[in-house]
Amino acid sequence: MSNIIFTNARLIDPETGTDGTGWLHVTDGQIVARGEGSAPSTEAQVIDCNGQCLAPGIVDIGVKVCEPGERHKESYKSAGLAAAAGGVTTIVTRPDTNPAIDTPETLEFITRRAQADTPVNMLPMAALTKGREGREMTEIGFLLDAGAVAFTDCDHVIADTKVFSRALTYARSCGALVIAHPQEPGLSSGAAATSGKFAALRGLPAVSPMAERMGLDRDIALLEMTGAAYHADQITTARALPALERAKRNGLDITAGTSIHHLTLNELDVADYRTFFKVKPPLRSEDDRQAVIEAVRTGLIDTISSMHTPQDEESKRLPFEEAASGAVALETLLPAALRLYHAGQLDLPTLFRAMTLNPAKRLGLDCGRLSEGAPADLVLFDPDVPFVLDRFTLKSKSQNTPFDGQRMQGKVTATFVAGKEVYRRS
Repeated sequence: MSNIIFTNARLIDPETGTDGTGWLHVTDGQIVARGEGSAPSTEAQVIDCNGQCLAPGIVDIGVKVCEPGERHKESYKSAGLAAAAGGVTTIVTRPDTNPAIDTPETLEFITRRAQADTPVNMLPMAALTKGREGREMTEIGFLLDAGAVAFTDCDHVIADTKVFSRALTYARSCGALVIAHPQEPGLSSGAAATSGKFAALRGLPAVSPMAERMGLDRDIALLEMTGAAYHADQITTARALPALERAKRNGLDITAGTSIHHLTLNELDVADYRTFFKVKPPLRSEDDRQAVIEAVRTGLIDTISSMHTPQDEESKRLPFEEAASGAVALETLLPAALRLYHAGQLDLPTLFRAMTLNPAKRLGLDCGRLSEGAPADLVLFDPDVPFVLDRFTLKSKSQNTPFDGQRMQGKVTATFVAGKEVYRRS
């Protein structure tokens, strides 16, 4: 069993909000002690961090692994390797597969595949309605027993309010978390960009930022009615933030996340119809981006995720309107997030609060911390090393990243799951 002391580490602790030099002692996969200054003398294996950052491993809600149905885009093996290389120690997978993960049997199948092939922790979400079609809710209780940690129809918004309210009511009775995609489906249907001057000049079908606000307003009203536990997967516009703030102030059981792409890119990055920048919801204005960064800083937005969505070359090499939405991000999540740190917009404890502690707390996990008794899911990284991203070096089967060819700063040195090293940069 593991007995390791990490010395000379820059400990990033999102729970206490501290960033300072110290040591960390891990035994049998758990953190047993930490401190400042010199580490105590023991017979443990010593890992000298050489002043690099040691933080809780990232807990990434909303990762798409394309099993079953589209293994050529991403398998559990390739997703697990990509996660480990990106410092992600827990992936929370989406049910938008083919077929959808909407039965206990399918859930148990993908769980077995993940346990056999994935070096990191995998927690599955299940569909909220059968086939993610928004007509009939799934067997939430049985899926919970089979290991589902949350329920979502992903970007298929349940348009029938009665169906959604019944699903929320039943989820509440089971103690289940519902994750929703706040959009007004009629307004957002067919949209490839955010409405404004840029979309008009490019001739792209667009959606108003108000569609996100309208979708969130509806969901909040249903939360008032049902009392369910709810997480908005992506809040990306300034218009939605006041409604989110009021819902939290009124005591509703609501949290919200955003994606790393909406924190670090804006609508102008689409430029000459570059389809690697086509994501869902579409990239927003710079004013929206800055507002969302501020919401993460204050804690109004709780979590940052990769929204890892593999797409093959054939899906992206199409006219912008027809190209598939989504980008891979398991390996780019941390270096992209460090852009906000290097720009002076978010400090490291705040970033890791949103990437580790808050998602872990929302799912009832005991990871995401550096405190005694927490699992030794850790990432060691150098926040300052520069590099130019080459998408063909990514471990994902699909390489549809908007950061291809971009200068980035910050690389993972090693990743540990329960004290076991699952990745080491060569």
